Amino acid sequence: MALRIIKPVIAAALAAALTGCLFSDTLESFGGPTMGSTYTVKYVRSSGVPQPHELQLEVEAFLAELDGQMSTYRKDSDIERFNDAPAGTCQTMPEPVLMLVRYGKELSQISDGAFDLTLEPLLNLWGFGPKGQGERVPSAEALAEVRQRVGHEHLRIDGQQLCKDAAVEVDFNAIAAGYAVDSIGELLHRKGVRSYMVEATGELKAVGRKPDGSPWRIALEEPRDDQRVAQRIIELDGYGVSTSGDYRNYFEENGQRYSHTLDPSSGAPINHRLAAVTVIVPSALHADGLSTVLMVLGPDRGYAFAEREQIAAFFITRENEGFSTRSTPAFDALFGAQGEKP
Repeated sequence: MALRIIKPVIAAALAAALTGCLFSDTLESFGGPTMGSTYTVKYVRSSGVPQPHELQLEVEAFLAELDGQMSTYRKDSDIERFNDAPAGTCQTMPEPVLMLVRYGKELSQISDGAFDLTLEPLLNLWGFGPKGQGERVPSAEALAEVRQRVGHEHLRIDGQQLCKDAAVEVDFNAIAAGYAVDSIGELLHRKGVRSYMVEATGELKAVGRKPDGSPWRIALEEPRDDQRVAQRIIELDGYGVSTSGDYRNYFEENGQRYSHTLDPSSGAPINHRLAAVTVIVPSALHADGLSTVLMVLGPDRGYAFAEREQIAAFFITRENEGFSTRSTPAFDALFGAQGEKP
């Protein structure tokens, strides 16, 4: 394998020296704001692959279209028009919206309800949603009332229409970024890009290698809210990565910590020792959704689920004043002992 790689490199170097016209692969990058956060694209530009500004225009056109379909922060988006409609109504939706609803239902079914796309009213009630009125613990009466308007079972798809039999509201925040990453990767592939790393709001996917042959490397962070510390460094090729945790978006009241991740079974923030979990699978969309599922299930049920479904996952659990880590067999098969803490 090494000889097959080295010989073309030597030949290419000689050709470049003789002709001076050989195209050299270069590492390019661009990025910008999206989904209330940012996105970044790094890719290897070889012969025939567009310049960064050309690709950026297409990527941002896609992101703008996605925002118009799925954003819960703008009243004119397709999903917000659906959310504002009364129970018993149907609306025609673009195929990406319907696809994500189908995937959300699949996740809900395989996880016994640990994933639910209709939690937006509860997120608002706790202060984490787009219409939240401040982070606070709601009354039992308010929680019971809002839970009447939550449940994936109230959604159905009829042809190209999304219908609801209760006044549910759909929120794609747990999977939209992963979908965006996969879609941008597909766009780059259509343009001739064969090596890239795409990140959007923390979800990412890496394919191929850099121009010097080195792999794309990412850090799995220790779940701390005071600073960024690398827990492990891993190398990626052909995989999406998503980390869910309770250490960035939370509030405290009367000494109790309340995470932005809600358990659909209780309508309240998760309450267990799992601080963060990372999922690594070929699809960034699937990684995004599955990391949420495992975070809701917690350190024991989540690990059992990941092991049963053969998901590559890395769990970080709070233990006394520190953390303990645990990885699934599928994770160890991919990365072995690589990625020791720096």
